[in-house]
Amino acid sequence: MTRTQVRELQVRIAGWAATSPRKVYLSIDGVLGPKTTAALKRFQQAYGLITDGIAGPVVWRALYALERADGSTIHFRWSEFVSHDGSCFAGGKVRPARVRENVRRTMYKLEALRKKAGHYPMRVNSGFRSVRHNAAIRGEKNSQHIYGIAADVRVPAVDSHRLAELAKSCGFSGVKAYGPNTHVHLDSRIEYAYGALRWWWP
Repeated sequence: MTRTQVRELQVRIAGWAATSPRKVYLSIDGVLGPKTTAALKRFQQAYGLITDGIAGPVVWRALYALERADGSTIHFRWSEFVSHDGSCFAGGKVRPARVRENVRRTMYKLEALRKKAGHYPMRVNSGFRSVRHNAAIRGEKNSQHIYGIAADVRVPAVDSHRLAELAKSCGFSGVKAYGPNTHVHLDSRIEYAYGALRWWWP
């Protein structure tokens, strides 16, 4: 594969960074190294494919099956992640195109989490937030939501603390459950380094 193809593979399997809670994530660097191969094998195993760590036609068919025609993923839509003040993906700390790509990458991690959590429907309470909207709801000044790398999600059929533990195997470096029957905050702060450089797993 070309470096560009490897990067796209990494985007799509990043949620398979580990099998249990570990402070690791899959770098989107275009290098087909041992972490990428291990994540690919976990993806193959989860989807009932031959676990050989080779990204052949069968693997790519399975990966493309998770993609909608508009570039979002099969279980998540762009509309679930836009800022609630009507600014769509504008008004954040990075360009709208960058926000959209960050959101796409988050969607693939959430696809992995959804699979690990039993394939139950997942609700996205909050995705990207414009700086204005984040301030209006009194969010953290440097909230990872304003970069498009965070999502507050809930799976009604799964306890939020259980969901948070599963998320810790999906490459999320910011994970917090807000109670047994409420949402879980997830973000990729270490991977993107938008000013938050410590793992946040309270």
